[in-house]
Amino acid sequence: MPFSFLLYAVYWNYMGTKQKGGTLDALYSALERITETCLTRRARRKRLHKERQSKKHWAVDWLEAFIWAAGVVLLVNQYALQAYQIPSGSMINTLEVGDHIFVNKLIYGPELLPGIAKLPGLARPARNDVIIFDNPAYIPNGPVFDITQRILYMLTLSIVDIDRDENGKPKAHFLIKRAAGTAGDHFVNYNGDMRVKFAGETRYVDENEYNKQRGWNHRITRAIKPDEYPQLKAAAAVDAYSFLGVEAPAAAASAAAQSRQPRYINEITYNTTWLAALRGVFPYDSRYSALYTRRTAGWYVPEGRILPMGDNRDNSHDGRYFGPVKESKVLGRGLLKYLPLRRVGMIR
Repeated sequence: MPFSFLLYAVYWNYMGTKQKGGTLDALYSALERITETCLTRRARRKRLHKERQSKKHWAVDWLEAFIWAAGVVLLVNQYALQAYQIPSGSMINTLEVGDHIFVNKLIYGPELLPGIAKLPGLARPARNDVIIFDNPAYIPNGPVFDITQRILYMLTLSIVDIDRDENGKPKAHFLIKRAAGTAGDHFVNYNGDMRVKFAGETRYVDENEYNKQRGWNHRITRAIKPDEYPQLKAAAAVDAYSFLGVEAPAAAASAAAQSRQPRYINEITYNTTWLAALRGVFPYDSRYSALYTRRTAGWYVPEGRILPMGDNRDNSHDGRYFGPVKESKVLGRGLLKYLPLRRVGMIR
């Protein structure tokens, strides 16, 4: 529109002043010639393009369209929104097994190439964000395979995943959890519940109470009821004595025999009780004391790291097992659930 307007303006100005002759006539004549040349070339290009298209085989046309579409999908997935499928129940009730979601990769900075170099982001991971990050326990299959796998995963919107274990199940290349702890936080476990001492504070607060005060309405799911913890601890103690080939104390054996072991096991509480029993039998064995201290000391979050935890606390392999993760390994923030249709909605 601006170019056409300019042509009309030049034309009418020329019609009003052509009788003056001189330099203006020459200028307008030059503009007319340039305009005619440009329009003629443009028409010629359009005609040649149509002729080439008419001669092109339909298969080539389809191939070009596919390559173009694939390129767009890859660019969007790599640098803006990546599709991801939830493989486990570690984030119930926030995310269910099989949910298809979009992850915002711009927010923390996308990778330049899959698994290579990270670009600057708009923000840093913050407490309570639902984040996706590289699994610290993942063993890569080599750069060529990893890049191929990620390209196929992105092209098919998370439907095709060729990276599988010996049982045919997809490997957990990425994990999605909630950013429960940020730099300076110190967490301790009490019967499966987490208590946190924030940076600069002197006392611990219950995580659930803190979340409620902030108005965060996601529910931390517990598979083990509070009244089942005595049973769990009794079973762990008896298992420890059995491991050592030592007869369990009568009180522990009686408690384990009279109670029903919970269907689910909180590994942290179970292992802590198990180590406590071993340390009691061998108080001078530094190995058991060191392991017990590591379990009871809790988790400290250093600068530049995030402590991720699943909302389903009794069924989540998260930062309580592999420790805080680097912010540079956080790939994006959960944005939207788009499948199944009954679960469509924002991720909070």
